[in-house]
Amino acid sequence: MASNQLVILAIAAILLPTIAMATDYVVGDDSGWTINFDYQAWAKDKVFHVGDKLVFKYPVGKHNVHKVNGTVFKDCIVPPENEALTSGKDEIELATPGNKWYICGVANHCLSGQKLSISVVDGAPAPAPGEHNSAPSSGFHVFMAVIVAVVAIAVGYPN
Repeated sequence: MASNQLVILAIAAILLPTIAMATDYVVGDDSGWTINFDYQAWAKDKVFHVGDKLVFKYPVGKHNVHKVNGTVFKDCIVPPENEALTSGKDEIELATPGNKWYICGVANHCLSGQKLSISVVDGAPAPAPGEHNSAPSSGFHVFMAVIVAVVAIAVGYPN
């Protein structure tokens, strides 16, 4: 029994910090997913990690989001409409490292620059020196709840 608890504790100690460090990026910040915005400039100074999320916010019916490959991105070839994300608040978890490409398939929006290309790196980000977040993310709360549960299991509470 004690060895099972130790294994659970070890797994939690390894995996949970990565979950707690994930960041949600609202694409375009306050401008959202729209035309006449420089998404490459927006992404330029950001480092995207596996586990982070991209959130595309836009008025429903005005835009959409297609996850595409590099050739489709470069040439603005719009995939079939039934492959588009259309909720107005589309969340895409960055599950694997590598290059990722997204375009809007409405009218000529992609040709007008409504497209995003990013590179995703493996591993959790290191906190910046002196960085302090006064409002913990929901990932932090999940992390703390799981730590409390794992510790409770490890010490045998409730018995």
